[in-house]
Amino acid sequence: MNSRGYCIFIDTLCQGPVHSVSGVSGDDPDATEAICVFPTEREAQLEIVDFMMIRLQQFIDGGRDFEDAVALEEYVVEVQVLPDGTIVDGDGNKFGQID
Repeated sequence: MNSRGYCIFIDTLCQGPVHSVSGVSGDDPDATEAICVFPTEREAQLEIVDFMMIRLQQFIDGGRDFEDAVALEEYVVEVQVLPDGTIVDGDGNKFGQID
């Protein structure tokens, strides 16, 4: 059975939309990074807010330009996670697998 979740994406010139948040689940040092799927849209949005707060603090500290600090490139996409872990967006694009 498919499950629903939310991923954070950015648009790139060469590849189009790509996921922008990945991580390693568990403590296995040999584990590969997997796409993060958030259970709710709000949790994905809060992750974007966290990114924004870091960039704004970097601007305040003098380490980032204003335009770069306030630019919002990330966005949330509802996805389906297939039984084999493949992630599919509403347009049918496949983006990899989760653990």
